[in-house]
Amino acid sequence: MVRKTDVEALKAAIQQDWSKTPSKKARPYVGTFFDRMRIRRKIAAKVEGNHGIYTVSIQKRGQTTDSACSCYIGGDGYCHHCHALALTFLKDPDSFQGVRQKRRRDVRAVSDLSAYLKGVTLDSLLQELKAQGITQKEIAEGIGMNPRHLSAIKSSERRNRYFNELGATKLACLWVLEHCEKG
Repeated sequence: MVRKTDVEALKAAIQQDWSKTPSKKARPYVGTFFDRMRIRRKIAAKVEGNHGIYTVSIQKRGQTTDSACSCYIGGDGYCHHCHALALTFLKDPDSFQGVRQKRRRDVRAVSDLSAYLKGVTLDSLLQELKAQGITQKEIAEGIGMNPRHLSAIKSSERRNRYFNELGATKLACLWVLEHCEKG
């Protein structure tokens, strides 16, 4: 069986999940996204909306897509900005800059660190820590954070609503992964 490329797989999932005809609300946003990027089977971009700049993303998960937008109705995805991003990608997938996710062992400079942190989620770092026997509560308390706040940061990242502490929290988790053991 020939494996589809990430772009082809993402296009197929988007075509399956999203109407090819933009809604009246989505139409003005099609093609207007900036900072377009693709990391494997996920696309993300920004768009100027009615109440500021929104971050919008669509990711292929299994045979379907998962989407999110930072607008007030897009936390669970499937808003008109997500629809417009889907159509923008189908229309011009090459306009999304492919970003190669850095592997942790390849991080050697601050610029590498930034690229790595953009390509990894807080949830995945917390899962790695959990596999080492370190709980989310232990991490939160270890870095002087309320465990509920850490949970809020993690869930907000999934909805493209970024806390200012997201990067620092990811960095703290990375440091613990590299330097600490359970105990």
